[in-house]
Amino acid sequence: MVMHTDQLDLTAETARRLVDDQFPQWRHLPLHQVDSDGTVNAIFRIGDEFAARFPLRAEEPTEVRAWLVAEAEAAAELAACSPVPAPLPVALGEPGYGYPLSWAVQTWLPGRVASVEDPGGSLAFARDLATFVRTLRAVDTRGRRFSGGGRGGELPDHDDWVALCFDRSAGMVDVPRLRRLWAQLRTLPPAGPDVMSHKDLIPGNVLVGDGRLTGVLDGGGFGPADPGLDLVGAWHLLDRPARDEFARALGCGDVEWGRGMAWALQQAIGLVWYYAETNVPMSRLGRRTVARLLAAT
Repeated sequence: MVMHTDQLDLTAETARRLVDDQFPQWRHLPLHQVDSDGTVNAIFRIGDEFAARFPLRAEEPTEVRAWLVAEAEAAAELAACSPVPAPLPVALGEPGYGYPLSWAVQTWLPGRVASVEDPGGSLAFARDLATFVRTLRAVDTRGRRFSGGGRGGELPDHDDWVALCFDRSAGMVDVPRLRRLWAQLRTLPPAGPDVMSHKDLIPGNVLVGDGRLTGVLDGGGFGPADPGLDLVGAWHLLDRPARDEFARALGCGDVEWGRGMAWALQQAIGLVWYYAETNVPMSRLGRRTVARLLAAT
């Protein structure tokens, strides 16, 4: 499925040739593409233990390689401190056979993502999620602070993006109410210094079993950020009773909670329109998160 105007075309045959040539020790292992709602990488499972992740967008190769190296370091740091399993980096692949970018191999975690096994009503999952966020926050930032243009810094820096999303989402969601909500939330002051954060707690990055948190995926963004950022998981993943349990278990203050709402809105409103035709499950996630935010205000 083509989701981006600069999306690369990668076939299973090309992925097989790249793996076989660069990692001959895995030639005997079966390789198949993983069906997921992901928007950043094409994922191919290698045997039972590994997964190859090929970036989908045609970005500058040296920048992609540098990002993959940094992502591997962050993923290893997350796996070392996470209270639940997280993938470990294994190897870095290089371009070839017409595929122009570096790519990564990491360990494979078995389980069902939250977009398949919905934990929204589980109070036990909410407590597990609070424990996960609390554990990450306890990790020493070692003097690091948020950097970059993504979520996790200053809310007003995202005004232009949010305004564009509101314009593109007209007729899909209640844009006038959402404009008012963003105007209220964007001015909230920081709730405290940056803390170590996963940065992308959406259903596709969370593994669930029997209503409990059993693993987390996509740890390459692990790093310092606004304490409110990982609270997006409460809105993407939980219904009202479980969300209240999460807030209680984590001990969230009002400002921190409000900034979490703002980050959830910033992310969800982009999903609504950008993937409306090319990745319907992601667009549906955005709509559900927006509905939860509006119902809470």
